[in-house]
Amino acid sequence: MCGIVGYVGERPALGIVLDGLRRLEYRGYDSAGVAIVNGELLTCKRAGKLAELEKALAERTSADTVDAGGLSGGTTGIGHTRWATHGGPTDRNAHPHRSADGRIAVIHNGIIENFAKLRTELENAGVVFSSDTDTECAAHLLADELTTLAEEGGAAGASPAAALSEAMRRVSRRLEGAFTLLAVDAQAPDVVVGARRNSPLVVGRGEGEFFLASDVSAFIEHTREAIELGQDQVVTLTTDGITITDFFGVETEGRAFHIDWDASAAEKGGYDHFMLKEIAEQPRAVAETLLGRLTETGEVLLDEVRLSDQDLRDVDKVFIVACGTAYHSGMVAKYAIEHWTRIPCEVELASEFRYRDPVLDRSTLVVAISQSGETMDTLMALRHAKEQKARVLAICNTNGSTIPRESDAVLYTHAGPEIAVASTKAFLTQLVACYLVGLHLAQVRGIKYADEVAAVVAQLQEMSAKVEQVLEAMEPVRALGRELADSRSVLFIGRHVGYPVALEGALKLKELAYMHAEGFAAGELKHGPIALIDEGCPVVCIVPSPRGRGFLRDKVVSNIQEVRARGARTVVIAEEGDEAVRQYADHLIYVPQAPTLLAPLVTTVPLQVLACEIATARGHDVDQPRNLAKSVTVE
Repeated sequence: MCGIVGYVGERPALGIVLDGLRRLEYRGYDSAGVAIVNGELLTCKRAGKLAELEKALAERTSADTVDAGGLSGGTTGIGHTRWATHGGPTDRNAHPHRSADGRIAVIHNGIIENFAKLRTELENAGVVFSSDTDTECAAHLLADELTTLAEEGGAAGASPAAALSEAMRRVSRRLEGAFTLLAVDAQAPDVVVGARRNSPLVVGRGEGEFFLASDVSAFIEHTREAIELGQDQVVTLTTDGITITDFFGVETEGRAFHIDWDASAAEKGGYDHFMLKEIAEQPRAVAETLLGRLTETGEVLLDEVRLSDQDLRDVDKVFIVACGTAYHSGMVAKYAIEHWTRIPCEVELASEFRYRDPVLDRSTLVVAISQSGETMDTLMALRHAKEQKARVLAICNTNGSTIPRESDAVLYTHAGPEIAVASTKAFLTQLVACYLVGLHLAQVRGIKYADEVAAVVAQLQEMSAKVEQVLEAMEPVRALGRELADSRSVLFIGRHVGYPVALEGALKLKELAYMHAEGFAAGELKHGPIALIDEGCPVVCIVPSPRGRGFLRDKVVSNIQEVRARGARTVVIAEEGDEAVRQYADHLIYVPQAPTLLAPLVTTVPLQVLACEIATARGHDVDQPRNLAKSVTVE
């Protein structure tokens, strides 16, 4: 979740680091800080948004203090935006954290799981801690290792860069959990050292300057050339170049890649909010996720496959593991996979998966869905599945991230960067990817012929234009959102694939508007939830197509009548041409006709717009909802 930036070069580091942190604000944070090396180690950090840090920096500059010039003049620095785990969001807990001797500054993303043991060990040795964080342990341990290296002498301590790198390797071997660490040393003026385990870290390679960040968006304004670090690796940046080793000092190489989107993709593009821009980008994102997926012979292509067709033919059960919005896409996938393949499919919350001891074996396929590819709950579920010898297929939006790297097969979505915390275009592209996985399984197993798969893919390709149609007709939905802004609660109901759509609609409203919202399977209303209905309570109803499954549609209409009889204000999302539902709707929202299984691609969009408008009317920041972060890299 935290944003991490490091810089070594010839330009003043402070502005570059602050700009990088600003580009990482979408990840969610509650404090920020920087450390600059310029003859000495200088730090500044504050709870709150970046504006608080910038205000503090400005005050130091205007006071003309000794370190103000150093902060603005140093050419080596690191910066951090923190999302609190150990210790509250206060100035003292903000990063960077310094060693007791003031020589080392460290920033950290993730959780050091054995920090309590390490802290006790350090305190017993006389170290006095100045924060409540797990991160501070790393700063003190690095200082200890540097002292040990100086006493040992030899090659490891031959230069400040070599010493800091070796100290980082030694400390990393002692740490347990998920972490990205960046460190600077007052005695190494042109060096930044980073380490990663189970947490993202990428190198940016410029002309005479180098960058480290948790996300390429932090340095994309300066370079598009990047290097992906592998698991358990340490990277050292100096003005002379980049060195990468494993935790034991064996030199290795990262995977170089070119970033194929520019800085403007991470800007609002004229919209008031990133979320509005990303909702508008959904037709393109859906289309691009489908690009090149069908061969001339009608076979569905995945991006990376380390499974044979026979491996997939041997699959006798599918588990889908995901969290939040991705979990809802998995619920839709269950309907498609079981319908197309006749393989039993279960959808599990990744955060619960490994704790219930699921029955897995070599014939089980686990589909892990994650926008970032770093979602810790999903990563841990994946690893548990691998330990049980199951095969794993990843659906992800982030090329080269941890979950795809550790999977047996990968299908990348092409949503592009999603800045707003609440997912929109990532969700629609996950749906498309799930459909493709289902079709691929059906084809490999001989359940569907190539022409049948091609027919469904053709239907999918038509969905981009249909999403565009929905977006063109959203002004009445925005007006409705403003009307509903004062509601205490909104309920959502649906059946079949409309049920996960209802759950997703409720989640968006919770995330953005901070109001009570619940999604229900419509048939469950009479088993308890209907007691929530009182006069004027808004109920959003997702109505199936009368063409595809008329009996299902009739059941939902009956449910609408049940809530109307108890005073509900009904908001009905129905297929164009379904005039019969008009009499049951206080507000009727039409979406284009679509095959039943693919309908969530159009029925979800009005719910995104509705939630965004309600939240805006209530005065909330829809891009950065309170208490939330974009990439959840802790369990």
